[in-house]
Amino acid sequence: MFAPRTTPWPLVALFTAGYLPPYLLPTAVGRLDTSLPLTTTQAGAVGSALLLSSATAGFLLASRVQRIGARTLARLGLALAVLGYGAASLTTAVPAVVAGAMLGGFGSGTATTVAATRIAAEKDPHRASTAGLLTVSALAGAVYLTVPHLGRAHGLPLAAIALTALAVWPLTGRLPGGTAASPAAHDTDTDTGTGTGTDAPLPRRRSGLVLAAAVLCWSMAQNSLWGVSGRIGLTQAGLGDAALGVVFAVALGAGLVGVLVAGALGPRLGRAMPIGAGTVVIAVCIALTASATSPAAFATGEIAWNTLYPVVLSYLIGLAASLDARGRWAVLVGSASSLGTAAGPLAGSVLSAQAGYAGMGLVLAAGLLLVAAPMTAVALHTGGRPLLPGAIRRRGGTPAALVAAATGTPSGAVPEVGAVEQPVVEIDVDAPAVAVQRAYDTAGPRQAAATPGSGTG
Repeated sequence: MFAPRTTPWPLVALFTAGYLPPYLLPTAVGRLDTSLPLTTTQAGAVGSALLLSSATAGFLLASRVQRIGARTLARLGLALAVLGYGAASLTTAVPAVVAGAMLGGFGSGTATTVAATRIAAEKDPHRASTAGLLTVSALAGAVYLTVPHLGRAHGLPLAAIALTALAVWPLTGRLPGGTAASPAAHDTDTDTGTGTGTDAPLPRRRSGLVLAAAVLCWSMAQNSLWGVSGRIGLTQAGLGDAALGVVFAVALGAGLVGVLVAGALGPRLGRAMPIGAGTVVIAVCIALTASATSPAAFATGEIAWNTLYPVVLSYLIGLAASLDARGRWAVLVGSASSLGTAAGPLAGSVLSAQAGYAGMGLVLAAGLLLVAAPMTAVALHTGGRPLLPGAIRRRGGTPAALVAAATGTPSGAVPEVGAVEQPVVEIDVDAPAVAVQRAYDTAGPRQAAATPGSGTG
């Protein structure tokens, strides 16, 4: 009997606090250029600076979570988020807003780094990341429904992020505070006999680098549109501010449905098909949203896009977590995603200024179609093919051979993934062992297994 699966809620809360800024990017950037003396491009650059600071935290801290301690780093990140976003929300001085946003971004990135590292060490990282996406989507939807009724001040979305970080702080007491390695790392130690200290080399480097580069481009395309979605809705589709908030809230609510479906499916479809096919459909949705000239077309594209985006993202997070049980690739790929997210608002502003919203949508859709191929290839390469029907599977549906490969079981303990299964035959246990060995030596292992009594006499 397996122990019942439990959701690590402190990690889910930390994940939510770290991921909330990108989800609130449209309203945060849109309010900067309406309530502060900033142009549209300058407002996009501030959003990019915030997310770039978040990505920097991930790259700097990816290998230091165990050494410093998850609790210490989480509290530091949340404190920086409260201080930075809180200060930026209370001032109208542009340099202070930019500095506060960047400080808060570093705090958010620190929180995300701790959450990603610990989630990768969970027995079911897909379950934990799905719960995190579910929570952050629900919270962001609530903010989009509430903030438009409170005025047009630039600080309202930033204050929401700061308050979320403050609310998550008490839960950090349940995170580990020492420098002990994760359970998954200990398992790898036992199975392989190799060290898993902080200086241990990254496994699957080629796959990890390809995935990181592809996810960077994937995130940049998503957030290029997300960063200017508010302006598309207001200026091209003809929505009012309150109606636009409702569209965003409904879109994030549809994202909740998508996350629930992804959580229910788990690994049943593998990772290659949801990532590859999902990205292709997202490309179509982006082109539709960017070219929308009516409220109905804009709402349709935005809702469909936001339904699929968290689904594909959850599988990408799971894929990154599967590359390294200690969570380093999860953090590095997540930081690459943050780099793409950071470049998104500025790229979207520049592309829309040069080619118009519809032209921007076509460029982004073409880019997504290009990166779908390497992401799918990594999923196929690292996941392998399952054994033939009837193979023993662990909880969650992962073939036993894949589990052994991921935890460092010595080669030969299980058949290679995709290998031909050997026939099951009866062996006469009364036959002398030396006779069986002689048959093995003379006839070969497969024939000896087929004729276990040969060589006796």
